Amino acid sequence: MCTIRPFTCADLLSYNNVNLDVLTETYGVSFYLTYLAKWPEYSQLLESVNGDIMGYIMGKAEGFSRNWHGHVTALSVAPEYRRLGVANRLMENLENISEEKGCYFVDLFVRLSNSIAIDMYERLGYTVYRRVLDYYSRLNSNLDEDAYDMRKALSRDVDKISIIPLGRAVRSDELDNS
Repeated sequence: MCTIRPFTCADLLSYNNVNLDVLTETYGVSFYLTYLAKWPEYSQLLESVNGDIMGYIMGKAEGFSRNWHGHVTALSVAPEYRRLGVANRLMENLENISEEKGCYFVDLFVRLSNSIAIDMYERLGYTVYRRVLDYYSRLNSNLDEDAYDMRKALSRDVDKISIIPLGRAVRSDELDNS
């Protein structure tokens, strides 16, 4: 048994076991506090019966008109709780929140080298919308790494227009315009 509950400020003192993965983006405390203050409903964690943080998700709702969408900012699962459906449950919860807010789709960015995450997102119904050039700082080198912008249409997007692939790569500075 486990419990999904809101991520709180106090959790910032005990989530290190989840953020130790080399592929997990770790941000400064002010970043997490901003998300907790602005989009508390999108900040959730899964807690085991013994109180361990199994994983967490942080996101937000953003955009205008048909670009109104839920966005997954961070999703991470502790190594000892992987392949148990933790990420699936957290993603489902974020998608449900986005549905309630009337979003057209949910999107996320993932490193091209993170094939395990890409496969998981595809199993959850996400598709590659576009490639974002040099989105991530490269691990252990001076080169940057591209990301996939992956999307899943929600019920408000009846014709699934939001997930039609863009057909070209974009730079990070073009993200708001395409």
